[in-house]
Amino acid sequence: MNKYIPVIGLEIHVELKTKSGMFCQCANGLHEANPNSQVCPVCLGLPGALPVPNKQAIEWTIKMGKALNCAISKHTKFDRKHYSYPDLAKGYQISQYDEPIALTGYLEFGKNHGTYKNTEEKKFRIHRVHLEEDTGKLIHKGEETLIDFNRSGVPLVEIVTEPDFTSSADVKMFLEELHTIIRYLDVSEADLEKGTMRMEPNISVRVESLKVLKSEGQPEKFKLPNYKVEVKNINSFNFVKRAIDFEVARHIELLDKGETPVQETRGWNSERGITYSQRVKEGAADYRYFPEPDIPPFNFTDSYINKITETIPELPKAKMDRFIKSLGLKELDAYSISREREISDYFELVLVELKKGKTEPGIEQKVASALLNKRLSTTVSPNEFVKKYKEMTAPIATDTGLLEESVKKVIGANEKAVTEYKSGKVSVIMFLVGQVMKEMKGKADASTVRKALEEGMK
Repeated sequence: MNKYIPVIGLEIHVELKTKSGMFCQCANGLHEANPNSQVCPVCLGLPGALPVPNKQAIEWTIKMGKALNCAISKHTKFDRKHYSYPDLAKGYQISQYDEPIALTGYLEFGKNHGTYKNTEEKKFRIHRVHLEEDTGKLIHKGEETLIDFNRSGVPLVEIVTEPDFTSSADVKMFLEELHTIIRYLDVSEADLEKGTMRMEPNISVRVESLKVLKSEGQPEKFKLPNYKVEVKNINSFNFVKRAIDFEVARHIELLDKGETPVQETRGWNSERGITYSQRVKEGAADYRYFPEPDIPPFNFTDSYINKITETIPELPKAKMDRFIKSLGLKELDAYSISREREISDYFELVLVELKKGKTEPGIEQKVASALLNKRLSTTVSPNEFVKKYKEMTAPIATDTGLLEESVKKVIGANEKAVTEYKSGKVSVIMFLVGQVMKEMKGKADASTVRKALEEGMK
């Protein structure tokens, strides 16, 4: 019986939140606008209209490429990608083919990655990051299909990975980390529900034993399958995982019958949990790429690239590692706080305010716990947060007379617990502490109560 291993690569499309379109001045980001109300001759591809590239979109693509450890091309250009589909008004898309903005990067994560409990780092290669224009949106209503061109011409970054994934769990984890990085960079809303981040897994399955024998000085390599199936436009990490699991099972069933899965593009039906055939998958030759004649090539200097690189903030993995090593946070807490840039920045501002006065050891972990458990609101200023935190954690003044009376009463009423404590069952004292605290209606410090009980039971 053959043992099969999935071979999975990803294409991720991210809409940039620039104020205007990729090649025109149409407003961007108006997702609730009336259909076809945010269009112009350029994004509709009308005769005589000339595209003008969006400078910010180019710079943000460089920024994303650097954040993904890519090499930035000093020379790049735009190309025409031809295909006939209703959502593409002019019959071609302005994209990038053989000279993309960024190449050969990687994304590394895994250890301390939340509840996944990985013991080692995972590293997945990025093949390329390129810039293009988005297409229109098809709206299916019964037997009719309507087209809204408001999204046509929106700056769209495509991130393409190498086929390095062998499990849907790793794909989901990768996408979650990538989503966090994109939000940190503040270049896209990456809103899955609005479709400003869409994922397309490319899936095939290989037989474990199929390897290319290593040549002199070269490592042994796996032989990749001679087909792949792309599942289009998924806007949920869980749906991506489910689509991959469905496809892998479908491919294995076909391969066990001696059949090769058809190389095609498929859609995802989230209600039924299945994929369905859309069309035979095109190759590069089918798109008839050629350089965009209306847009000259670009040449970037080192100083220009470095200036953009300087705008990249500390990224989530680096921040998480620093929180663990320098602040002593628990791994899961450091992971949780580093997931959102606003929360992690707020946390550090609170620590700055708190450390203006005298602080106790381990205060960072205590503040992190208060923040994550929502015991205090993050809607107030860091200064106000610190005031409320100090009030919440201030030692409670204990009425010694009432304490002595309550301790005697609890010891007298709980002879069995007292006997167990004296016989060596030390943990029972926490029950007695609770009874004393109940008697005093919480108006006592727990450590003080415990000391009084220990003295009373000698």
